[in-house]
Amino acid sequence: MTSAYRQAQHLAHVGRYEEAERAARHGLAEAPQDGQLLTLLASVLRLRREYASALATVGAAIEAEPHLADAHAERAECLILLIRSKEAVEAASEAVRLAPLDPSGHLVLARALASTRSYDRARAVATHGLAMAPRSVEALLTVADVERDAGQREAAMMAAHAALAIDPENAYGRWLVAMLDAERLQVRRSMRGLRDVARDNPARPDLISMTWPIRGVLSGLRRGLAVGALLVCLFVVAGHWWVHAATFARILSAVLAAVLTGFTARVLVPAGRLPWRCLPLLPPLMRRANVGGLAVVLLAVVLLLLHAFTAWWVWVLLALLMAPVMWGLSWVELLAAGFDDPGYRQAFRDLGAEFRDWWQTTKKDLRESWNEPPGPKSKDPGDRS
Repeated sequence: MTSAYRQAQHLAHVGRYEEAERAARHGLAEAPQDGQLLTLLASVLRLRREYASALATVGAAIEAEPHLADAHAERAECLILLIRSKEAVEAASEAVRLAPLDPSGHLVLARALASTRSYDRARAVATHGLAMAPRSVEALLTVADVERDAGQREAAMMAAHAALAIDPENAYGRWLVAMLDAERLQVRRSMRGLRDVARDNPARPDLISMTWPIRGVLSGLRRGLAVGALLVCLFVVAGHWWVHAATFARILSAVLAAVLTGFTARVLVPAGRLPWRCLPLLPPLMRRANVGGLAVVLLAVVLLLLHAFTAWWVWVLLALLMAPVMWGLSWVELLAAGFDDPGYRQAFRDLGAEFRDWWQTTKKDLRESWNEPPGPKSKDPGDRS
């Protein structure tokens, strides 16, 4: 291990990534084929969210030292972030094959398997990695991640708390606990945890996570409005044959409006001002989708109340039509979040490049087929002339 490697590793460990990158590149100027130093540089680039450069760098490390397990593990980490899950599993499996007694390779493999939704295998591999290093914070957080992805929130919370018992200041562990609290609608506790993490890491605040109450409300209301308004419409139609159905429809409209309003207050009131202060800082398209969703919810509640008071069926029909509008805005939000993530952006670029290559190859093949002169007419075997 060279002095340049030790210096770059120390700088990366304390979060000084730019200086770590400079130190690693300075060392590579003297030893450009140093696989360990190339792998460390790739790790630093990944932490700086330069995923494409990190993948290219770790590829160079593997070319320099094909049997370096850490390089294959780092390649798997990059591929996970670039949404290339199957390749990530292959790279992590190679890391495990090269260093079967190193728990870090098993943990990367568990995360790669979880990204392919192979949760049973991911859980087994993560548990094996934890058994190899029972006091490892990384292992415990990997188990927590896998359990959370698999929908086992209690098991995920236990593993995350176990990690924080060892390292109480671990930023990712604290963020994970806050998000698990959010999924259980422990709103105040979740927002307090996210605020503390952001305060300790002011250079990289997770604005999207801190606006989860707004986005969570919209997610819940999309489903509730679609189901509830459809049910009201069915009662309105049934009112043509059963006179009391129209009355039930009006009552149900009022109840649905109250439920939508109550759920919104249940989440947004305990969240306080923090989500609203972070909302203007979101990517523009994502912010507009969220603001539009809130406006649509308000309009839907007004339409339901109008139907409850006037019994005019057009109001509830318009309320039902608000549901597909909300779903459309949710897709816009998802697309905006993807464009904000470097991994998704690079995946979109790779997909576009593949499409362009396919189209150019297809045009070339079609052009060659069109311009190819017809061959000599084959003689009919039955023709004896």
